[in-house]
Amino acid sequence: MQDLKIALIQTTQYWEDKAKNFRHFEINYLQKMNPNEVDLVLLPEMFNTSFSMNVKVLAETINGESISWLKKWAEKLNCQVGASLIIEEDGKFYNRFVIVSGTEILSSYNKRHLFRMADEHLFFTAGTERVIHSIKGWKLFLQVCYDLRFPVFSRNKTINSKKEYDALIYIANWPEKRNYVLKTLLQARAMENQCYCLGLNRVGEDGNGFSYSGDSMLVNPWGKIDFQFSENTELVKILTLSYDQINDITARFPAFMDAD
Repeated sequence: MQDLKIALIQTTQYWEDKAKNFRHFEINYLQKMNPNEVDLVLLPEMFNTSFSMNVKVLAETINGESISWLKKWAEKLNCQVGASLIIEEDGKFYNRFVIVSGTEILSSYNKRHLFRMADEHLFFTAGTERVIHSIKGWKLFLQVCYDLRFPVFSRNKTINSKKEYDALIYIANWPEKRNYVLKTLLQARAMENQCYCLGLNRVGEDGNGFSYSGDSMLVNPWGKIDFQFSENTELVKILTLSYDQINDITARFPAFMDAD
C-alpha cells in the first residue's frame, strides 16, 4: 500500500465572512502549495464561516460557491480537498463534511452528533450514516468535532477478519478551554480502533468570543503522537501515513479480532 500524504491547515477563521476566509486560505496556504504535492488537503470545520448557527443566511446548496471553490483548488493542486460547511437540502440544514476532486463530490458526511451546548441541534439536522472515504487504497472514516466524544458510532468494526477502516479524520472548531479533552480523546480513538487518528482544529477567536488553540495532531495506530501542532499557531503541515504501522499493529497486537 502506498503512503498517504495529507496536508492539515491549522488556521484562524473569519466570522461569517466567506470571501475573507477564501482569500485567507488562498493567499496564506493554497497558493504556496505545489500541484501533486499531497493526496488530500483538509480544512477546519465550517471552513468558510466559522462555527455559526446563522444557517438561513450562510447556508448554500451543494452546487453553491463554496463547493465550487473547493473543487477549483482540488483541480489546481491535483489532489482531493476536504472541509465542512453549512448545506441546505430539502429545507433542512446540515453540517456537512465533503471531500471533493476537481470535478465532483467524492464523499459526503453529515455530522451525526450536534453540539447541544451551542444549540447546534436546534438549527441543524443530524446525520444518520457512517461514511468511509476511499483514497489510494486507504479507508478514512469521516467525523466532525463533537463526534469525537462518542466512541460507539466510530467503532472500527471487524469484517472478514479485517478492520473496517485505516484512519479516523476529525475536523473541528474545538474551544481552547476543553483542549485537554480533544488531545486525550484523539489518542484514545487511535488506541481503541488500532488506526491512525487525525484531528484538525482551528486557532483564534470566533464571533461569540470563544478562543481556539488548535492542538491539531496525528496519532499513530499504537496511540503515540507522531506530530502535534504548536498551540495558537497558524501552520500547514504535510503528514505522511504509512501502512507499515497498520501492518505492524495488526501482526503483533491484533486486539481488534476480539472486539465485541
